[in-house]
Amino acid sequence: MDSSTWSPTVTATDSPEVPSYERVRNAADISVIVIYFVVVMAVGLWAMFSTNRGTVGGFFLAGRSMVWWPIGASLFASNIGSGHFVGLAGTGAASGIAIGGFEWIVSNICVSVILFLMEYQQSSLIKLADIFSGAIFINLALGLDIYLAIVLLLAITALYTITGGLAAVIYTDTLQTAIMLVGSFILTGFAFHEVGGYDAFVEKYMNAIPTLISDGNTSVKSECYTPRPDSFHIFRDPINGDIPWPGLLFGMTILSMWYWCTDQVIVQRCLSAKNMSHVKAGCILCGYMKLLPMFLMVMTGMISRILYTEKIGCVLPSECNKYCGTPVGCTNIAYPTLVVELMPNGLRGLMLSVMMASLMSSLTSIFNSASTLFTMDIYTRIRKKATERELMIAGRYHFSFLCSFISLLSLPCFYLTQDFHFQGAFWGLILGFLIGISRMIAEFAYGTGSCMEPSNCPTIICGVHYLYFAIILFVISLITVLVISLLTKPIPDVHLYRLCWSLRNSKEERIDLDAEEEDNQEEPPKDTIEIDTEVPQQKKGCFRRAYDLFCGLDQDKGPKLTKEEEEALKQKLTDTSEKPLWRIVVNINGIILLAVAVFCYAYFA
Repeated sequence: MDSSTWSPTVTATDSPEVPSYERVRNAADISVIVIYFVVVMAVGLWAMFSTNRGTVGGFFLAGRSMVWWPIGASLFASNIGSGHFVGLAGTGAASGIAIGGFEWIVSNICVSVILFLMEYQQSSLIKLADIFSGAIFINLALGLDIYLAIVLLLAITALYTITGGLAAVIYTDTLQTAIMLVGSFILTGFAFHEVGGYDAFVEKYMNAIPTLISDGNTSVKSECYTPRPDSFHIFRDPINGDIPWPGLLFGMTILSMWYWCTDQVIVQRCLSAKNMSHVKAGCILCGYMKLLPMFLMVMTGMISRILYTEKIGCVLPSECNKYCGTPVGCTNIAYPTLVVELMPNGLRGLMLSVMMASLMSSLTSIFNSASTLFTMDIYTRIRKKATERELMIAGRYHFSFLCSFISLLSLPCFYLTQDFHFQGAFWGLILGFLIGISRMIAEFAYGTGSCMEPSNCPTIICGVHYLYFAIILFVISLITVLVISLLTKPIPDVHLYRLCWSLRNSKEERIDLDAEEEDNQEEPPKDTIEIDTEVPQQKKGCFRRAYDLFCGLDQDKGPKLTKEEEEALKQKLTDTSEKPLWRIVVNINGIILLAVAVFCYAYFA
């Protein structure tokens, strides 16, 4: 398509439209979607019956036997939800490529994950945005009732997550990563071909201006419908930019460090690795894949605005309501519209599978990680003498939604030095939460506003850019943690070995803080004579055997380990040493990843 013949006023939305969901109701698309679900369930069932799910370590940490490539794929799939496809593409359509810089920050952060992971290994929230984004796509593509579609997806996802454990989640994540990447590359190729290549893409995006900008009663400011002059720059003005460069570099780094270095979903996958070299390689693989969303999601969203300018770039509330039912704009449907309108039969079904894969991978990650937190951090305190079978059942049938909130309080984010104490960390967390929620309440009360109708929220509360607000909040919380820690009694080092950075290499035995409480528990009488008798095993019925097989509760536990064997196994599981050759290989790849990320920033700066 020659750029000189292109006109932004002629779009796919000018002619009478067939409902978008009717385009998907053909044999080719439906067949692809059915095949997708069959393959996902097959992989999930294979993982269920080929791995040991009968122990706590096998269920929650995949037996610590995972190699680097499924770990990297699972990290990527756990992070990339349907919110990325909808949100990144929509923001790209509205304001350009700067939002893609968020993803490149992660490529640098993935190298830092390794440092934090050593602390976890040595120490022995459901995503409503993703559900909303997936609902947008499902409703647009299939015309299904949103709530029915979500219930079906949750049921299928929960089936192999609850029964298969982390191994099933990681292997299905790997499959879904492959589906997401293949489908996204195909759509990106179609999109750039349709728009005429990269040079034409740059030129046409700057001219993607809707023709309907006034309805007689409403006059719209030009900046509300004209692409930003800095649309193809990542680093934007620190005062007037929609994503200021200091906020991108420092504010986003703070947020990414929290997610990638301390979030249960990420850490749990890393802990499932065979050794530290596989952890590093998996994180680096994920870092490389995080370079792709700029091209596969952000730029495709911008192309959607070029091809369907009147729909994606609408500014009049009446027009936006007609296209997407939202008066403030329709950029959120940029990616789904491109899929439904541009892709041929069959490939359209593949892209719907991509969106389902991104949603399901995020849900499986949350389900399994929340289950781990509930079972190991809460249930074991309620039932201190719970058997392994009891822990397995509790982990499968806990209340996931509640645990996703509890996870916010479960991670040792502040264990950097002995100078940071529990009291300081707790009150720093509380103060930061109160400051953050005060802004959230104000924005809910006054609204975030739009280009046409700015918010009335007081400038002192809402006038600070959210990335700058993250920096301010981090500094206030850090100062609070440090001050209160200095004013309170320090925790003896004997309780902190291998739990903070300065004591990470300690070899001494650590004594848990609640050890005294456990010692005070009632002990059996000393004069009791224990007789080792073998209790005859009752014969199980067919239904009970099928239930145990499906849930992995009938697998052999193996012979009981001696004390020496238990110590050797513990040493192996907490060992962070590496073979020199592989340490050099992964470290060099980490440096290459950092160099590539810096080059990308410099090229698009």
